[in-house]
Amino acid sequence: MIDRLEKEVDMLERHLQVLRMVIDNEPIGIVKMSNETGYPHHKVRYSLRVLEEENLIEPSSQGAITTEETEGFVSDLDGKIDDIIGKLETMKIDGVAEIEG
Repeated sequence: MIDRLEKEVDMLERHLQVLRMVIDNEPIGIVKMSNETGYPHHKVRYSLRVLEEENLIEPSSQGAITTEETEGFVSDLDGKIDDIIGKLETMKIDGVAEIEG
């Protein structure tokens, strides 16, 4: 159950790292991103596809570039992550030394 959440968080981290690289280095291609992150080409390509589907980047002849929607997404991101952290915090089971059964 938790393993699936952990995998999703890892994938989100990769998507955001790829987005950050596009923001900082646009236009940027798959090979450069793969070399700088250490992620295999197919994982970078998948992240780029997800970001493109979310209208956060778009392809150009020289590599990936940001869109008009990127800035708004980035400005809302910290608040959304904080909300998720808050939800996860409420799920903790504190103060239970043992579960008796």
